[in-house]
Amino acid sequence: MKVILTEDIPHLGTAGSLIRVKDGYARNYLIPQGKAIMATTQNVKQLEHQKLQVQARLQKIQREAEQLARRIESISCTVAKAAGEEDKLFGSVTAADIQASLRNEGIEIDKKKILLDEPIKQLGIFTVPIKLHPAVTAQVKVWVVKE
Repeated sequence: MKVILTEDIPHLGTAGSLIRVKDGYARNYLIPQGKAIMATTQNVKQLEHQKLQVQARLQKIQREAEQLARRIESISCTVAKAAGEEDKLFGSVTAADIQASLRNEGIEIDKKKILLDEPIKQLGIFTVPIKLHPAVTAQVKVWVVKE
């Protein structure tokens, strides 16, 4: 019997998968538990339609992330910090500082998306990656200047 899974089931498939199982397993367990529905032509068409809608929504999100990445790459952030001898900073520039600088430019980004391996402790120009989407990473130039 062919069924469409409505939730992920280990060793069987993921939600939205069209699978073939034994008749008794489908009638006595999967369908009564709400874990699957019968694979009628109407249900299969509805599943395909939902997949197309989800795919269109994901493409739209990726396009928006690409636009934001172009916008981010066109600007440069300036962070002013107190520095001592040999251009060493008192403290460091963190993802929160970069987030605040981007906010001043009118761009709202979660600081967890800023991929700063370790805090910046020197004056200079740095390129910091920002992961906007699993397929889109922007590079922002950060200028660390003396206060």
